[in-house]
Amino acid sequence: MIFTETPLRGAFVIEIEPRPDDRGFFARSFCQNELAAHGLATGIAQANLSYNHRKGTLRGMHYQVPPYAEVKMVRCTRGAIFDAIVDLREDSPTRFQWFGVELTADNRKMLYVPQGFAHGYQSLTEESEAFYLVTEFYAPGSERGIRWNDPRFRIDWPIKEPVLSPKDEAHPDYQP
Repeated sequence: MIFTETPLRGAFVIEIEPRPDDRGFFARSFCQNELAAHGLATGIAQANLSYNHRKGTLRGMHYQVPPYAEVKMVRCTRGAIFDAIVDLREDSPTRFQWFGVELTADNRKMLYVPQGFAHGYQSLTEESEAFYLVTEFYAPGSERGIRWNDPRFRIDWPIKEPVLSPKDEAHPDYQP
């Protein structure tokens, strides 16, 4: 696995290292030892799948607060998504900055999202699918969301008129 740290400390884009042969290839997409060697969380509590019928579907921006703050590892398994994160950590030099990356079924990249980050993504294709590994169980009382177009963060979403759920549309601007 190839780990590339993003401009936001502790967040990584992780790529596979294919070992090809005449049948195709083999690659490791998750390894506790390799994550631990980079100081990253390794305990997986849940694996989640998100399917989107329509291009432009935006899910976010979501996070959980302590004691159920979670790490997410997100991969696109069908189609393409634009994955975005915002650093909300109080002690971080990159607090309130965002980072985005295109994850596709073809590029097989994964985004490692540390605790203390809001996360969301937008589908760039019809019928996209995202697969998440998370380190905490879903805890409704610890769930939080911020508005996808909060002017504090100015995330540059590729599709300006997103398809939103009523819940995501109702998220407020971030209040520290």
